[in-house]
Amino acid sequence: MSECTQEPRERDADDAEPERDDEHLDGIEVGAGCTEIWEHLAEQREE
Repeated sequence: MSECTQEPRERDADDAEPERDDEHLDGIEVGAGCTEIWEHLAEQREE
């Protein structure tokens, strides 16, 4: 059986990440659950 390892490959200029529309999630900690995310979004709507 062969072993599979995924090593990061170098990025080309053409290999840029697509733009992400996730500014509404700024301020949410990594690992936050659904409730925390919902509360954060609800607070933003009120502002």
